[in-house]
Amino acid sequence: MSDLSEEESEEAEADLGEYDGERNSEGERHGRGRARLPNGDTYDGEYERGFRSGQGTYRFKNGARYTGEYLQNKKHGKGVFFYPDGSKYEGDWVDDQRHGFGEYTYANGDIYTGEWLNHNRHGQGTYVYKDTGSKYVGGWVNGIQEGQAELIHLNHRFKGKFLNGHPAGPGKYVFDIGCEQHGEYVPSEQDEEEEEPSLLAEPKWKALEITKLTLWTPHGENPPAPRDASQVAAE
Repeated sequence: MSDLSEEESEEAEADLGEYDGERNSEGERHGRGRARLPNGDTYDGEYERGFRSGQGTYRFKNGARYTGEYLQNKKHGKGVFFYPDGSKYEGDWVDDQRHGFGEYTYANGDIYTGEWLNHNRHGQGTYVYKDTGSKYVGGWVNGIQEGQAELIHLNHRFKGKFLNGHPAGPGKYVFDIGCEQHGEYVPSEQDEEEEEPSLLAEPKWKALEITKLTLWTPHGENPPAPRDASQVAAE
């Protein structure tokens, strides 16, 4: 994904570049105006006492574009940012960063909709994978999948906890055919020849039992025991 970099760094204006627009009694850019900055970027929008403040559109010479609210030269409020790689973010901004609630459409077609903090996916959100149609619904911490979540696939889904981008601990797979497989994700065994454990090693699923559909969710409880045929017949 596109993080804050040169493609999002707007040039501070002051009295730089060419300007055509309104000014206040002190000669500052104030009101509606258009500016062409020395680096080739352009801005068309509102000013307040020399700063970009209010609604405006900033076009970068690399093809990026931001349309939305400003406060003292910084993206602040609601806005849409179009990145040079074709990706797009639409949502809340605070102090030039994605912060609050917004939707990011990535260059590969993936879409994240949810909460942001300091430019990162953080809080509750939904990430849809375009290639597979799978969907992650749950917690995020500093851009990484973490916390209680549900990973939804075409014919089944996983409900459990994620840690550092991977499922961890107890959980269950729910299948559309009407059953569940309870189990847990355990750390992968490391090769004895490896001097250091790999941080990229994915945990392995350890199945425990299969039951009918239940309302159980992994918050520390034990999964329900399957009922046998005699119990069902007695009811």
